[in-house]
Amino acid sequence: MKRMLLRFILLVPALLMIAACDTSLTVGRKTIGIRSGEFLYTDGYLRATYTFPFEKVWSACDKTLTDLKATDIERNRKIATGTLSALIQDDKVRISVEYVEKEMTSVSVMAGPSGSTLASQLIHDRITTVLKNP
Repeated sequence: MKRMLLRFILLVPALLMIAACDTSLTVGRKTIGIRSGEFLYTDGYLRATYTFPFEKVWSACDKTLTDLKATDIERNRKIATGTLSALIQDDKVRISVEYVEKEMTSVSVMAGPSGSTLASQLIHDRITTVLKNP
């Protein structure tokens, strides 16, 4: 009983520290991270979920690449998913758009060869701006 109580006492502060900060976990070659509760970082892709329909998010991602003066844009779109690949200042950028439900769409961004979190977040910020100000 004392061991169980001790584990509980040690577990609570650890969970509070994890919940309040940016955190990541690496197992083998896989990395998963949570940032501010809204971004999920997995294997170089920074993922966020938007409360907009798939069509609107797809258009916002395309407009974001155009606004950032991307070159060699490749669009591959299916019914509920799509990918955009482009070069922005000689860095390859990959954006995956995925239908989640009627008013919810998931977007994953990888910028650079192994995934720059800062560049990916800037692209997500630009997508958010385009969605809010069409």
